[in-house]
Amino acid sequence: MAYRCTRCKKTVEVDYEYSGIRCPYCGHRILMKERPTTVKRMKAV
Repeated sequence: MAYRCTRCKKTVEVDYEYSGIRCPYCGHRILMKERPTTVKRMKAV
C-alpha cells in the first residue's frame, strides 16, 4: 500500500511487520494514504 509522508512529501511503501508506521526517509510517523487521481462515479438509487 502506498502512503505519502506529511513532512517530506515522499511516497513510501509501508511494511507493517518490519518497520511499523514510520517514514524511512525522515522518521516521521504521520502518513497519508494516497488516493487515485481518477474520480469514481456511482449512480444513486
